[in-house]
Amino acid sequence: MDGNRRWAENKKVSHIEGHTAGVGALDAVTEECARRGVKALTVYGFSVENWNRPRNAVNSLFSLFKQSLKKYVDKLKKNNMRFKSIGRIDGLPSDLGAMLKKTEKETSSNTGMVLTVALNYGGRQEIVDAVRGLVEDVRKNGQEASSITEKDIEERLYTYALPDPDLVIRTSGEVRISNFLLWQSAYSEFYFTETLWPDFGGEELGEALEEYGRRQRRYGG
Repeated sequence: MDGNRRWAENKKVSHIEGHTAGVGALDAVTEECARRGVKALTVYGFSVENWNRPRNAVNSLFSLFKQSLKKYVDKLKKNNMRFKSIGRIDGLPSDLGAMLKKTEKETSSNTGMVLTVALNYGGRQEIVDAVRGLVEDVRKNGQEASSITEKDIEERLYTYALPDPDLVIRTSGEVRISNFLLWQSAYSEFYFTETLWPDFGGEELGEALEEYGRRQRRYGG
C-alpha cells in the first residue's frame, strides 16, 4: 500500500493525513475484495525497515493503527470478516499488540474473508524466525537435517494456514516487492501501478483482477 506520503505531499497536507487517507482506501478495497469473493487479503502495514523513520512519525502511525482498529472492529464483525496480524508482533508497543490480539479473538469465529495486516514484518525475518523454530524442534526431536521438507518450513511461517497469494499488487510506481511475503509469493502474479495508494479503489482493483484473469499460471511447469 505504497504512496501515502507522496500523496500527502502532492496535496500539501501532513504525512499522517496521507496515511489516514490510506486507511480509507484500505476500507474500500477490503469491502470490494469481499464483494468479489476474495478469500484472503494480506496488506503490508509496517515493515521492520520502517523503524528507521523519525520517531514521531512512527508513533503517529501506531496511534493511527490503534484508532483504526477501534473504528473498524465492529465493521469486521458485521461483514463476517476474520482479522489476523503477522510479523514480530511482540516488538510493537504493548498496547497495540494487545489490541491486535483482542481483535483477532473477537473475529476468530467469523467465516468470511480473512484480512491479514503485516506489522513489524519482513519476509527475510519471517524465514529466519521459521528456521529458528524448526532448528529448535529438530534438536528436541533428534531429527536428521536431511528429513527437513518445504512443508516443515511453511508450517512455521507467520502465514501458516493462509493460502499463498495468487496476486500481489504494488502501488505508487515502485517495481519491487520490498521484503514482502518472499517465500509465499514464489509463484504469485504481480500487478504494478503508478496510482498512489490513497487513490487506489474498487475500479482499479477490478482492472488488476481482470489483468490477473488473463494470465496463464504454469508454476514452473
